[in-house]
Amino acid sequence: MNITQSIENAFKKLIPAPFTLAVLLSLITILLAFVFTGSQDTGYFLDILAYWQNGMWEPSLLVFAVQMMLILVLGHVLVLSKPAAWLTEKLTNLVTGNSSAVILVSFSTMIVAFFNWGLGLIFGAIMARKVGEAAQERNFKINYPLVGAAGYVGLMVWHGGISGSAPLKVAENGHIASLFSGNYDPGLLSQLPDAIPTDTTIFSNWNMTLFGIMLLLIPLVLWLISKSAGTSRVDLPKTRHREKSIMVSGAEKLDHSKYLSLIFALLLLGAFFASYYSELLAGRLTPNMLNFFMLGLCILLHRSFVSFLKALDEAILGAAAILIQFPLYFGIMGIMKDTGVVGDIASFFSSMAIETSLPIFTFFSAGLVNIFVPSGGGQWAIQGPIVLESAIKLGVPLNKAIMAFAYGDQITNMLQPFWALPLLAITRLKAREILPYTLIMMVVGIIIYVGGLLLI
Repeated sequence: MNITQSIENAFKKLIPAPFTLAVLLSLITILLAFVFTGSQDTGYFLDILAYWQNGMWEPSLLVFAVQMMLILVLGHVLVLSKPAAWLTEKLTNLVTGNSSAVILVSFSTMIVAFFNWGLGLIFGAIMARKVGEAAQERNFKINYPLVGAAGYVGLMVWHGGISGSAPLKVAENGHIASLFSGNYDPGLLSQLPDAIPTDTTIFSNWNMTLFGIMLLLIPLVLWLISKSAGTSRVDLPKTRHREKSIMVSGAEKLDHSKYLSLIFALLLLGAFFASYYSELLAGRLTPNMLNFFMLGLCILLHRSFVSFLKALDEAILGAAAILIQFPLYFGIMGIMKDTGVVGDIASFFSSMAIETSLPIFTFFSAGLVNIFVPSGGGQWAIQGPIVLESAIKLGVPLNKAIMAFAYGDQITNMLQPFWALPLLAITRLKAREILPYTLIMMVVGIIIYVGGLLLI
């Protein structure tokens, strides 16, 4: 039995379904907060429960949840259109077996995720599914869970990319000062810059070099694994056929009208470019921008409202798991923020650091917190002040400390299956099937990023 099979068997025995894992993490967080923060009495326990439920229904986080669901659903609807199906078919024609499958999926997914994490998330899921369908139709064997893992590796590079939360936020004028709105040492505040430009973080030579190394080594490692991983036939449900010749009359003609859908699609896309012209020139993408653009593109490519709505019926099923699990993780975030658990974790690591080791401790503390709070932006808002304050005190360049945080936050996505939910829904895989392989990718990523932080 090789190492991948051993890890796979262990995960099948130990890792529950993502919803069960979210419940267990919620209980662990409540227990940790009660034992290590505040006073251990009934009143404080009730306070923790209040933080928990307040976090679940935080309005800004619920907006974020809807945005993520729309990214999943609209991305799936998009790939069900004829032009998108033609494009993915051309790409999957390059796949002839297990090795070529993992190289194509992982390489293309990381490229897309570097530009936008949401688009990379759905692109990787769709590419993995299309490769599975190609294997089924052309009757060749692959390791489908390994291909699914290859479709998830974009979440290893997103925070160091163009849509990375922390490097984008610190590039905004006044954001750093807003993080230190409480009672902080005036001497410390005077040493903080107004902003840190992205050419010293995302577009720095060393960050682009690390991304290039990841882009080469991750597909290479997956290729090596594919040589020894077992393969089998893929058995996926057929995509429902939507094109049927039917007679329509009256108002139904509007539902099938190519001209009405074209007018509406052009209106949506025109409004998109008019509203976000400056953001596009600056290379900034947000979930709202992505969803607005994908909605217009979906209507345009499906060419009728009937085709769009039928694809929507098929795609909406994949959002069910996210709908209920988002609030659970928001509750965990509420506990960790309001009880100070995140600050305690970050401060513990920072207290042991020196100038050379601070980026490494920041990397691992961000990775640990990400398991409980799988939201880069939310985590930065809580942990960011500690990262910057520690860097100032120890003389570590702020851009290096910020990217150390970003690398740590993204790497444990390979262990935390929350962001894999869209991929699992689209590919019909289970978390325990892809985690053995993503765990290996996480180890490779840790070596690359820690080595990079030590050499920078």
